[in-house]
Amino acid sequence: MKAMVFDRPGGPEVLELRDLPDPRPAASEVLLEVRACGMNHLDLWVRSGVLGLEIELPHICGSDIVGVAREVGEGVRHVKPGDRILVLPTVSCGACRECLAGDDNLCRHYDLMGRRRNGGYAQLVSVPGANCLPYPGDLKWEEAATLPVVLLTAWHMLVGRVNLRPGEDCLVVGAGSGVGSIAIQIARLLGARVIATAGTDKKLARAKELGAHEVINHRTQDIPAEIRRLTGKKGAEVVLEHVGGRIFEACLASLARNGRLVTCGATIGHEANLDLNVLFGRHLTLYGSWMGRRSELVEALEFVKRGSIRPVLDRVLPLSEARKAHQRLDAGEQFGKIVLVP
Repeated sequence: MKAMVFDRPGGPEVLELRDLPDPRPAASEVLLEVRACGMNHLDLWVRSGVLGLEIELPHICGSDIVGVAREVGEGVRHVKPGDRILVLPTVSCGACRECLAGDDNLCRHYDLMGRRRNGGYAQLVSVPGANCLPYPGDLKWEEAATLPVVLLTAWHMLVGRVNLRPGEDCLVVGAGSGVGSIAIQIARLLGARVIATAGTDKKLARAKELGAHEVINHRTQDIPAEIRRLTGKKGAEVVLEHVGGRIFEACLASLARNGRLVTCGATIGHEANLDLNVLFGRHLTLYGSWMGRRSELVEALEFVKRGSIRPVLDRVLPLSEARKAHQRLDAGEQFGKIVLVP
């Protein structure tokens, strides 16, 4: 098979298209013919080596995988050759207390496809049979490949963590990101008033098309000041944040009394100042959020099938142009997800 791999950490230049032996599925696995694979910031971090992971080498990135089952291990009973598959991107042990309670994202052995084990930047990939979910309706391959990681992440943040309620003001940071573009739709679906940020007028317009009621340019406008203006000085009951640093601080300052902030990332910085007087004096709650439960992805995909949540596709590129795709994602030029096709 052909696969985009790297065997040393570095910039996009370490990615190389190579011929590799076809993977062989274990009894509990399914061999998929990859039709499309969505990209995430995780791919950039794994490639650069900043996470310090012990990874399979040569390494193949890619967590958001859709494809057709070619071979099915003898221990897999719910998949047959020829089935269209959307891959649950997360891997857990399935036997610990957390997994048995349905909180698989809290498993100590939790991982993602393409993180330590090889992923979907290839023509073929072996995945656990338990990760093979039914394909969501009649979506195009490249549309379905935009969904798994960001849909699971955003749903867990807004539904599983902060329990966003109808009528609340919800600030969504980074409308152009995969998580942000899906979170706008989920917040609107839940009946919230959605205020979204982005860094260009074009992205702000796209955010409104997705359902944002109000928008803020986080490059030229002061987020807390705009939130106070838009909410009659009340602030936002919920903030969904995933970039960290100074933006995290601005989001904290944007919360209403008794407000909830949920964060799942730190793409611009993992350190931020926190005024404890503000935290307890305004009765605020801060939530960390790590991916989500497999049951939540199954639940959220039902709304995709109904058309209530739409895939947000930035562009489709051939696997051979993965370097270009990494550069675009790293520069933050995309709106929605970049997808690679073999």
